[in-house]
Amino acid sequence: MRYTLRQLEVFLAVARFASVSRAAKALFMSQSATSGALADLERQFSVQLFDRVGKRLALNELGQALRPQAEATLEQAQELERALQTRNPVGRLRLGATLTIGNYVAAPLMARFLADHPNAQLSLAVANTEQIARQVANFEIDVGMIEGELQHPDLDVEPWRQDQLVVFCAPDHPLGRRRNLTDADLAANAWVVREHGSGTRQAFDRAMHGLTLQIALELQHTEAIKSAVASGMGLGCLSELALQQEFRSGTLKACKVPQRDFRRRFYFVLHKHKHRGTGAQAWLQLCRQPAL
Repeated sequence: MRYTLRQLEVFLAVARFASVSRAAKALFMSQSATSGALADLERQFSVQLFDRVGKRLALNELGQALRPQAEATLEQAQELERALQTRNPVGRLRLGATLTIGNYVAAPLMARFLADHPNAQLSLAVANTEQIARQVANFEIDVGMIEGELQHPDLDVEPWRQDQLVVFCAPDHPLGRRRNLTDADLAANAWVVREHGSGTRQAFDRAMHGLTLQIALELQHTEAIKSAVASGMGLGCLSELALQQEFRSGTLKACKVPQRDFRRRFYFVLHKHKHRGTGAQAWLQLCRQPAL
């Protein structure tokens, strides 16, 4: 074999960070050793894998084509090594989730996963749908879990579970006494909503199609939205998963809007060309269990 696993690690780290120095830091190598390993790989096969764009190294067409194969080869080798050393092939698993899933769904799943695979190394990145998709596409996350619909040429988007958005207000808001809200009510009042790029905002905009709304605030975090609505700044709309405690305590009140469809799905996001390792398969199997 004319290449080494270390050379693949270097190639993939430089691809991820677009920088030899940052790749060296991530791999705990010197910059000269990192640069030398990449140069050796290119020289052995008489190829160039990167183009220099200013101070950055950008994958060229050949590098982009080889990256998924290199990712799969390295991951399979690491999986084999773990299985030989520990008899447990589940090692590192990098998860990504949008805010609702990350804050209200992922933690109990991770606890169950670690109970079944105590030697696994789990990490969870929480961001909006666009950011999670970008990280999966860049091989920074093994499995993404998102709230919004997505189309990307390099990503598989698989349906997971149902969810429901709920319109809500402060307990003393005038609309809190209404049995049902009309479209005129929705249009006449201020709103505090998630930012564009989030799955919740995508579902909200789809549900409110045809209405011109007064968007008072766009916030990135569900807790900030709940606090603003509780302070009387307007109506809100979030997943019912994020509002159960507030509804029970009476700090927020659900509003019925029967003429609007607030149903949506959660999705898994995986790279089409990435090796689906033992850990990723075990995670998907756990998440798909009907009891969850």
